[in-house]
Amino acid sequence: MDKHCYADAGQTSCITVRSLDNKYKENKMLYIGVDLGTSAVKLLLMDEKGKIQKIVSKEYPLFFPHPGWSEQNPEDWFYQSVEGIKELTAECDKEKVAGISFGGQMHGLVALDESDEVIRPAILWNDGRTGEETNYLNEVIGKDKLSGYTANIAFAGFTAPKILWLKKHEPENFARIDKIMLPKDYLAYKLSGSFCTDVSDASGMLLMDVKNRCWSKEMMDICGIRAEQLPKLYESYEAVGTLKPEIAAELSLREDVKVIAGAGDNAAAAVGTGTVGDGMCNISLGTSGTIFISSKNFGMDEHNALHSFAHADGKYHLMGCMLSAASCNKWWSEEILKTSDFGAEQAGIRKLGENNVFYLPYLMGERSPHNNPDARAMFIGMSMDTTREDMTQAVLEGVAFALRDSLEVAKSLGIRIERTKICGGGAKSPLWKKMIANIMNLKVDVIESEEGPALGGAMLAAVGCGEYPDVETIAGKLVKVVDTVEPEEELAAKYEEKYQKFRKIYPAVKELF
Repeated sequence: MDKHCYADAGQTSCITVRSLDNKYKENKMLYIGVDLGTSAVKLLLMDEKGKIQKIVSKEYPLFFPHPGWSEQNPEDWFYQSVEGIKELTAECDKEKVAGISFGGQMHGLVALDESDEVIRPAILWNDGRTGEETNYLNEVIGKDKLSGYTANIAFAGFTAPKILWLKKHEPENFARIDKIMLPKDYLAYKLSGSFCTDVSDASGMLLMDVKNRCWSKEMMDICGIRAEQLPKLYESYEAVGTLKPEIAAELSLREDVKVIAGAGDNAAAAVGTGTVGDGMCNISLGTSGTIFISSKNFGMDEHNALHSFAHADGKYHLMGCMLSAASCNKWWSEEILKTSDFGAEQAGIRKLGENNVFYLPYLMGERSPHNNPDARAMFIGMSMDTTREDMTQAVLEGVAFALRDSLEVAKSLGIRIERTKICGGGAKSPLWKKMIANIMNLKVDVIESEEGPALGGAMLAAVGCGEYPDVETIAGKLVKVVDTVEPEEELAAKYEEKYQKFRKIYPAVKELF
């Protein structure tokens, strides 16, 4: 793995390149998966048999112009994605590249004017500025109406509250809006010219009738927008167009390379882990954390603690989402302990299930199940004998406990889960996987490739190009479980006791936020 940094327009950008197979077989078609993340875009090249040929990662800046705000420049996404595709395909037979698809950070508001210029920086999924707008939607419009229109209630990170915020606070920019899109859809638009989105990503906008997979007229009226300002809806595996001639020329790819709609990052990660069909589960330990349960039928959590979204396989899923997961460990290690050696920090942790220090992982507020953008992280339970390892352990455990909060909601709906897949950067930690297995009391299946949304995007591209008939078929053929972390009866019992204490902390301190 090589990392190269260079200066561009006064900023430093970094490229991480991982070449897994430099000898591409000429008879195989190739598919590109683009994972548009919060800190970087990861691009993956996969052949028709699912073999990963190369991975490229390119970073871009994240801006916090005010406390609780989170923004990025869509132009940075596109520039780095184009450069990444060039790097990704530099050594392969470019004639064999058949399709490109995406997994992308959800909920972000990207607004273009009639000249297709970005009106303002994108407001991201983890931005907490829309408290008033979220309360207006939930309390004035009403949760029951919202659930009827969209199958969900308003959360601060969703797109509809951002539109209302823009309408109130930046009316000049709101008036200029010609197109509203999500982050990954900006890439699809720039690559193909197709103004599109997919149903899984659109489910998180609070603008879509999830059950019927169409835009909600009522929500458009509430937000003061028109149908023509919203993209055309596609299933995640459907082709939306081909590369624009000038883009194909710049990338040295064929003009008939298909651009496939793609999916929101969690649905794409679910495809990449084989969490498709009915009754499957995936836990993602990325910047955010999710527990994702696939279903062949539409279903809703009447208390709205879990999101009810369309899935990339053409069906549905329930999802609990916490805003800060692996980012908690990154913050603790890099900002507080001043180290990036995560493994070394975890090496001294021995006494699982016996830690008296607890950590609430709400660095950016929280979504599931609390829906409180004002919630904040905290440690509790330290004493004079508390160690550095205890604090690090508490961070990892706190994320797992918070994910269990969403699992408990699923259990209350009668959903019975015995095992889960796992993906995301945090899934590379054996210690964290062991904690997840015992705190959740689930068997944790580790898959051969933990590339998540990028792999899911490449798989969707293969389906969209006709390589496989549907998403379930490709997942069944390509996703392989290579290890299972089993819960240990004695340790799970210890963690059960700790979890019952953890779940009392948020209600006790809620008023402090």
